[in-house]
Amino acid sequence: MKLLILGASGLTGRELVKQALAAGHEVTAFVRDPAKLDIRSDQLRVEVGNILNRISLETAIPGHDAVLSALGSPGLGKSTELSDGLRNIIDVMELNGPKRLIFESGIGIGDSAEHVPWFTKHVFIPFVIKNIYADKEIQERQIRESSLDWTIVRPAALTNGPRTGVYRHGDAISKERPAKKISRADTAEFMLRQLDDDTYLHKTPGLSY
Repeated sequence: MKLLILGASGLTGRELVKQALAAGHEVTAFVRDPAKLDIRSDQLRVEVGNILNRISLETAIPGHDAVLSALGSPGLGKSTELSDGLRNIIDVMELNGPKRLIFESGIGIGDSAEHVPWFTKHVFIPFVIKNIYADKEIQERQIRESSLDWTIVRPAALTNGPRTGVYRHGDAISKERPAKKISRADTAEFMLRQLDDDTYLHKTPGLSY
């Protein structure tokens, strides 16, 4: 497939790029600073742009089979940068395609609030990453209200561990068996698996070991 990866220079984004290339896909990496992406391949094209600049998205998005987003939050302070940019992404995709969006969010959002450990639910989310999750709530709502063929992936706490291919997802995560952690490499693998699997189309699977 021809894939556009947003946030390609981030930690999860680089895993997406590497694994997509290894699987034989043609990849366009959408980044603000190309110097931060140290991956080279004849199947890789780097597109410099900013999600807040709609024109750059209108140049980058058309012609691909799917868009995968690993966009990272700008910091712990209040910000609507990602939800503002996502509005541009959705608008361009709805007008010019593609329709397939695989989007990295986070466990603890929406109906997955009961699927995290006590400390994460009652301390870490409301006091440390409150602003990040407030904007993620907006992002997920924007995607749900779109006409896109979306899957929102909600990983647990991200680590830099190896790709194992062994993890729980979807209904395997519950209040009784909450999500704790998952490597970025396995998160990328799961996201790429959604390209040819409709099991989680229009769904929000959690992801954890």
